[in-house]
Amino acid sequence: MSRREVIVILDFGSQYTQLIARRIREAHVFSEVLPYHTPFQEIESRRPSGIVLSGGPRSVFEEGAPYPDPQVYSCHVPLLGICYGMQLLAHRFGGEVHPSRREYGKARLERARPSALLEGLPRTMQVWMSHGDRIEAVPSGFRRVASTHSALAVMENQERRIFGVQFHPEVVHTPLGREVFSNFVDLCGCKRDWTATSFIESTVDQVRDRVGPGRAVCGLSGGVDSTVAAILVHKSIRGRLTCVFVDNGLLREGEFRQVLATARDELQLNVVGVEARSRFLDLLAGVEEPERKRKIIGETFIRVFEEECRKLGDVRFLVQGTLYPDVIESVSVKGPSAVIKSHHNVGGLPEQMDLELVEPLRDLFKDEVRQVGRELGLPREILWRQPFPGPGLSVRILGPVTEERLELLRQADRIVDEEVRRAGLYEQIWQSFAVLLPVKSVGVMGDGRTYEHVVAIRAVDSVDGMTADWVSLPREVLARISVRIVNEVRGVNRVVYDVTSKPPGTIEWE
Repeated sequence: MSRREVIVILDFGSQYTQLIARRIREAHVFSEVLPYHTPFQEIESRRPSGIVLSGGPRSVFEEGAPYPDPQVYSCHVPLLGICYGMQLLAHRFGGEVHPSRREYGKARLERARPSALLEGLPRTMQVWMSHGDRIEAVPSGFRRVASTHSALAVMENQERRIFGVQFHPEVVHTPLGREVFSNFVDLCGCKRDWTATSFIESTVDQVRDRVGPGRAVCGLSGGVDSTVAAILVHKSIRGRLTCVFVDNGLLREGEFRQVLATARDELQLNVVGVEARSRFLDLLAGVEEPERKRKIIGETFIRVFEEECRKLGDVRFLVQGTLYPDVIESVSVKGPSAVIKSHHNVGGLPEQMDLELVEPLRDLFKDEVRQVGRELGLPREILWRQPFPGPGLSVRILGPVTEERLELLRQADRIVDEEVRRAGLYEQIWQSFAVLLPVKSVGVMGDGRTYEHVVAIRAVDSVDGMTADWVSLPREVLARISVRIVNEVRGVNRVVYDVTSKPPGTIEWE
């Protein structure tokens, strides 16, 4: 099996770091984000074709400013510094970096001389700036390549293959940013052979080597992530994989029967259905804090899987459909980035487990998983199924989870799903769902006063779940959803619409 090319990204805390990873992957080269303080020996063990230093909110002059392992600067692969990363390069090699008035937003870049990094790009182009410090003098051996009206925008040392850009080529506000990364990938000598097909081939081999002659169970949810993970492992070990689908009482209406039927009949997977509604709901009784809900659900899932493994015999491995965004949001391992929330299959896992994890999709974003699923021939209804949280409806019920509140939410959520599909919008929207709020409001129904629950509708558009914009559902669709929920869901008398993007909000309410 040939070595996978990789470009390492050192994260200095930029809100755009994950976008850098995506842009490089779009050029068909695998990219991996590591904390800025990662020892050089660990970076070198990846045998990177190139290294990117991300942006960040700090100043190179601040006490405690983040710096990489010094050996990074003398490695023999191309370096690209972005914003703070460029300032680090200038500071390290003896240039002059000065504090200045903050520049934020669109700017016009003017190129003064040819550069391999900007090969094929126009002499002037729009870029996106977000910085405070600026470079007044480039280090010895470097040359100025391009500027905006207020700052040096690009510098390079051709002999050492070190490049710096003050702007952010990873954001959509730099329209030609993808071409900048494409040029950097070429400067790294990459073959651009990281595709869905190559990922499948290498992953099947890796899983086969990892599991060996052993057996595994897969925590199936019916969504594209766990389904793709199951099929990849099935291709590796065939009959030694058993999928387990747990009814935790937090599923949507009719979901348990539907998922089991699809897995058995359409996908030909060996699947076991486990009824555990009472067990989960008893443990969640009276729990309001979102993180505690997630931890309880994560641990209980593991205990159920361990019990099923004991029934099956000698099973050592648990397969999960964990994705890159799950890891990033659950565990602060990517530089100074904050933990957003625990995902039940990452941060929610118990410390003590009898099973070893196999997570074949751990390095992928959602859209990349769909590309792999398409290559594997997944049915369209699974491939384009909207994401559903592992903790289920528990994180769409603000406050304690009860059977009564679950039933209210299931009915409301079914109506949202039906009307979004009816409008032909289901596959165009990343997620659309209902949320049960922990408040009641006064209403008038049938000439009488009511005091009942409030339901919020949430619809967002995203590519990978890392960021999301709220969707402006057509007025007539919202009207039908509202009328149906108030008329058909007994106990609800008001419907509101969530118009918050991510950030500052998260996609799920908890």
